[in-house]
Amino acid sequence: MTDLKKTYNEELVPKLQKDLGVKNPMALPRLQKVVLNMGVKGAVADKKLIEKMAVALGQVSGQKPKVTRAKKAIASFKLRQGDAIGLVVTLRGKRMYAFVDRMISIVLPRLKDFRGVKRTSFDARGNYTLGLHEYSVFPEIDPASVDRLQGMEIVFVMNAKDKKEGFALLEAMGMPFAKEAQKH
Repeated sequence: MTDLKKTYNEELVPKLQKDLGVKNPMALPRLQKVVLNMGVKGAVADKKLIEKMAVALGQVSGQKPKVTRAKKAIASFKLRQGDAIGLVVTLRGKRMYAFVDRMISIVLPRLKDFRGVKRTSFDARGNYTLGLHEYSVFPEIDPASVDRLQGMEIVFVMNAKDKKEGFALLEAMGMPFAKEAQKH
C-alpha cells in the first residue's frame, strides 16, 4: 500500500495542474476530510445495535464514532427526540489518506458486480458521496460477526470549485468511475 498523500504531492499535483490549467499548485483541489455516516435501522427498538455498529465503524475508520441523535420526535416511527439513530466519523490527515487508499485499492474491487462508481454523485461544490449497501466488504470486518446488512455513506469533502475539479481530483487519485453514466 503506497502513501497516497506522498503520491498526491509528488505525482498528482503536476498532472492536475496540466489537466485543469492551473498555474498555482495551492489553487488545486484537495481532499479536506472524509465523513463516514451510518444510519442504524432498528436502533430505537434495540439499543445494543448502536453499540455493535459503533464497534464495526470504529474498526473500519480507526477512530471512535460519534452517536447521532434524533432532532425531532416522530410518532409514526416510535422515535423520541434525543434517541440514538446513527453514527458518524470524520477522518482527516493520515487516517483520511489511509482510508481513501484502502477504499480505492481493496474495498471497491471486492464489491459484488462492481463496474465502477457513479459519476453523478457530486454536489455543486465538487464533494462526492458514495453509498455502500453493506459495511462487511471492509477487510477489518470479520464476515462471521455480521448478522444483519447495514449500509453506510461515505462523503469525500474537497475544496474544489465545482464538479469538474472534484471529479479530476478523485479520478487522479484512482477512484474507479464507471465508463459512462449508469442508468438506473
